[in-house]
Amino acid sequence: MVIKVCVGSSCHLKGSYDVIEAFKNVLKKYDVEDLVDLQASFCLGHCAKGVTVGCDGGNAAAGGPQVEPTDGGFILHGVNAGNVEELFANEIYPTLNLN
Repeated sequence: MVIKVCVGSSCHLKGSYDVIEAFKNVLKKYDVEDLVDLQASFCLGHCAKGVTVGCDGGNAAAGGPQVEPTDGGFILHGVNAGNVEELFANEIYPTLNLN
């Protein structure tokens, strides 16, 4: 799976680099660093919705209010360093099909 954290101007001002660092820690904690390719990406086109994270290669597990389906994946809106682990555990981790 590829996780792309927007680092465009708006997301940068809203803390995208803190989100990247939080994702690095969560991926290590869940021991999935080899299964997930974490990338920085320029504007994902959802500037008004907070830091945006695109996930390619699966469908969101819970499909909560911060989730928008796309072709071949989904986008998470309003991501911050404080909610990265919750969003990862609820939306991303189940799509890795580790069972």
